[in-house]
Amino acid sequence: MDNNFFQQHISQQFNEELEDILRKVMTMGGLVEQQLADGVAALVEGDSAKAEKVITSDYRINDLEVALDDECSHIIARRQPTATDLRLLIAVIKAITDLERMGDEAERIGRMALHLLERDRNHSPVDELAVLGEHVRQMLRGALDAFARMDPDQAVRVAQQDIQADSQYEQIMRELMNYMAEEPASIPRIMDIVWSARALERIGDRSRNICEYVVYCVKGKDVRHTSFDQMAEQATGDRR
Repeated sequence: MDNNFFQQHISQQFNEELEDILRKVMTMGGLVEQQLADGVAALVEGDSAKAEKVITSDYRINDLEVALDDECSHIIARRQPTATDLRLLIAVIKAITDLERMGDEAERIGRMALHLLERDRNHSPVDELAVLGEHVRQMLRGALDAFARMDPDQAVRVAQQDIQADSQYEQIMRELMNYMAEEPASIPRIMDIVWSARALERIGDRSRNICEYVVYCVKGKDVRHTSFDQMAEQATGDRR
């Protein structure tokens, strides 16, 4: 965590509360990253054990979201934070919502992996998903690191990687559409891969969201629904 960003408060307990929340966000992020890695591995390798693990472990992420949301709400009510502190708590609430939804997407990938195990996996074009999966996993890791250190410059760099993720997703979708056109019998099997690719693309989008929250928290600028150039420009502005 960037000690230059976090204020020191009269109440040491308040400092500890904020630091504890951020540690829990990182714990939640680590669980989501592992879910994503296991889900992609289950899909690509046909590993039913990893698929089951992803499906049955999602409750841990859900529990952390509920606990963190409740903790943030209590701090806001009790401490009545302003300025940077308030933006931090808002950013945490938004980030954990995105992380929970990423966990849902990883669970979806695990379920699709199990569906594929029940069907003929021969010639299933899943290898391309491994590349996309690794790319969005690195995006998530970078976004979490930027959030932990409240580093807007890194946040912008990670967010820009979503362009490549979208390009990879679009290429996969073109290949899958062609594959289904050539082999109509493959459509049920390929649709599982389509939904998995879509889940990965959404995880990339939500990783970008976390990067946007970093810029908001540090610079006081809402960069949602802006271009990457505009996001970069706002990230270089003075803190407010």
